[in-house]
Parts: sequence; structure tokens; C-alpha cells
Amino acid sequence: MRVAGLISGTSVDGIDVAVVDIGEKTEVVALTTVAYPPEVRDAILSMSNAPTHTARIARMNFLIGELFADALRQCGVPLDTIELIGSHGQTIFHEGEPIEFFGRHVASTMQIGEPAIIAERTGIPVVADFRPSDIAAGGKGAPLVPYLDYLLFRSDSIGRVALNIGGIANITVIPAAVKPEQVIAFDTGPGNMIIDGLTGSYDRDGALARAGKVDAALLVRLLADPYYKKDPPKSAGREQYGKDLLASFPRLPLEDLCATATELTIQTIAQAVNRYGGIAEVIASGGGTRNGYMMERLRAALHAELKTSNDFGIDSDGKEAIAFAILARETWQRRPSNLPSATGARSPAILGKICYPPVTLSSSPE
Repeated sequence: MRVAGLISGTSVDGIDVAVVDIGEKTEVVALTTVAYPPEVRDAILSMSNAPTHTARIARMNFLIGELFADALRQCGVPLDTIELIGSHGQTIFHEGEPIEFFGRHVASTMQIGEPAIIAERTGIPVVADFRPSDIAAGGKGAPLVPYLDYLLFRSDSIGRVALNIGGIANITVIPAAVKPEQVIAFDTGPGNMIIDGLTGSYDRDGALARAGKVDAALLVRLLADPYYKKDPPKSAGREQYGKDLLASFPRLPLEDLCATATELTIQTIAQAVNRYGGIAEVIASGGGTRNGYMMERLRAALHAELKTSNDFGIDSDGKEAIAFAILARETWQRRPSNLPSATGARSPAILGKICYPPVTLSSSPE
């Protein structure tokens, strides 16, 4: 079955597209990233966990659906060969931990990118809105990629950790010979999000951080967040590492702020990974793998060998798009694909909602 996966992550860099043939073997047919227009990226960031208007959210929901459909058309694979689409959409709010709200304890999440638009524009069924089913079952709605990590990286003899460094960093702990119900996964804290917020873009190859000096007092304050000592399952998002946090930073040279933010990412990832024994390899993916300084510091901080998913034939930038293609196919087959040990759900859940393309009637009803 040929399935496309579409996602834009918390860094809001653009739309990642993966087209995957899923059968006895899984083969990646195409991978591409289509950047958002700068004004669209700015608009998404301005409404992510921020005061906005319902009209703006509704309009952006439909616009991003159009952009996701356009991105798939640009991947070079004929649409008539693709049987299904899995669209994660664009997260603008995620609060996996319940809060008291009008007398109830409510966890919630919102991804936009209207799947009905994608289905209509492409003529292909779309599975979307994956996270709410897990939250409804008592989970955090994240992380969901561990299902793919388990399929790709499980070994009978080697303990591994799959590490993704996107806007948020997360890990999947895969001990040797582990069973699916024993997999542990959680968000470790920030990946690139704080750095991107400081620079307004990104720190190319970690050049700013390398040139800067870590501010010890700021780092100590950031590491004091109780989130890092909290046991999994747990998830993080822009709500923790967005504008409010940046506004609390002291006035320091940009290089020093980037150095401190990078060190926060490194130490929180290392702290999370190193707590697990028997891990021989850490397999990194995501945009952070292109930050040479961050990868150097991680190699020094981790107790295991650091590799990238490229070493296993999986493009480090495309893994999450591949994951949502796999998850969509599981939903299409009416199979659950969350890992309750990772998300904290009470039970396995079939993820997502299905939108079908328009049906052309062969004849008019009598």
C-alpha cells in the first residue's frame, strides 16, 4: 500500500512529506520538505498558545490544508499512485497534562490543517487528528512516533534509544528484546525551540552557541524546572518554551543566550537518556542533527554511542513524516497504534479520523 505522511513540527520550519510503500518491507519512495511562506510561518507562531481570534484559527486551518495538499503535489510522486494520506497537521496547542477547567480535569490538543481540504484537493482519503484518541483514553497524546521507533530499531541483543531533536526533544527507550507494552517514551524538554525563538530562525551548525559562553545562573534556573525530574509519561510543548520563557531571559549577548539554550537541550537529553541502563546506541533524528555543535556536545554527554537514523537508512529529517504514514495505515486497517506505556493511555487506541474525497455518482437517484 502506498501511503503519504505529512507533518509540520513545533519548529514550524515547513511541511515534511514522505511517500512510503508499506508491505512485507517498507520502502521510502520520496521525501521532501516544502517551506512555509515567511508570513504564514509568522502567523502560525503568533497564534500558537497565544491570544488570537477564532476566525483567524478557522482561516488558518483551511489555508494549511491547502498548503499540505500543495506540498504533496510537489513531491514528484503521481497522486493516482497514492492510496492513503496520514496528516499530522500543524500543532498550535498541546496540553497533555489535565488542568481543572469548569469543574472538570481536561487535557487537550489542537492540530490544524483541514483534512477535508487535503482529501478534496488530492482525491485521496486522509487520516488526521491522531492525538485526541490517545488523550480520550487517558494518555498525553504524545509521543506517537515511538510506534515507528519500535518497529525500526528494536533488537534482540542491543538496547537502543531513538532520539528526535525537533522543536521539542523526545526519546523512545527500546531495551534489548523489549515487548511493545514495555517501551518507554517521553519528551525530554526543548530541542531547537528556544534557540529558534532567540534567533528568529535557527543557529546554523551551532555557530552562535559555539562562539558564546554559557550563563551559569540562567542555566541553573532553567534546569530547576520540575518537569525534568518528573517520571514519564510526560509531554512538553511551546506552552513551556515559547514567548513567556524567552521574555524571562536576562539581557545577554545573543551568542551567550544560544550557548545557554543549547546547553539546556544537551543536559536535559543526556539526563533523560543516561538514567536507563543497558543502552548501547542512541539514534538521533530531526533538525537538531544538522547542528554540529549540539551533536558534538551530545556525544560527550551521553553514556552510549551516538548515531543518526541515516546510519539505518532512515532520513533524519523525514522520520516523523514516515511515522504518520505508518500510523495512517494502521488506522485504515482498524488497528491501534499508540503505545500506552509511552503515552500513559489506559488502553490501546485506534488513532485519527478519516476524511474521504468527493464521491462521483454514476447515476442520479430515482
